[in-house]
Amino acid sequence: MIKRMKSLTLFSGLMLSAFAGTATAAPVLMSAEWAAQACEAFNKNPKLTDGLGGKWIGNNKGRGYKVIHLYRSDCENSPQVEMRISDKNGKALCTYGGKIEMAKLDSGADYLMYATTEKWHEMGAGEYGPMKAMMFGRLQFQGPKWEAMSVMTPFEQFLLLAGQVPSTETSCPK
Repeated sequence: MIKRMKSLTLFSGLMLSAFAGTATAAPVLMSAEWAAQACEAFNKNPKLTDGLGGKWIGNNKGRGYKVIHLYRSDCENSPQVEMRISDKNGKALCTYGGKIEMAKLDSGADYLMYATTEKWHEMGAGEYGPMKAMMFGRLQFQGPKWEAMSVMTPFEQFLLLAGQVPSTETSCPK
């Protein structure tokens, strides 16, 4: 009986090790992999797709899309990531999330947002929204400010992606 228990324990341990080796680790916050997953989460949120549809997504300089660059300001020399939000039948849909493809942003239509890892975590947890984040300098922001002010509710949903998309913050994006 003891020999059988030892065999069963050894087998169980080997199975756990095998499954642990196949588990996928969460991507690093603000990495290209994280941005791709954030893009998917964006499209599943009607407050974003509907709330940013119409006038907001319509200001795209005739390209059919807006670009948002994001990064963690305490991760020196880390690359920024890009999310491309496209106009699809009046809805705002994320059609790309990953490494920077559009190096130069158009300040009249596109956005650059950055904060420390700690502040991204706080915003992602819903501890405060975009108004407080911008007023107190917790979120640095470049882009059409009046336009952004007109979509604060969906913008808050956007910031929550930092907490909704699984990530690890133990290292900086590479």
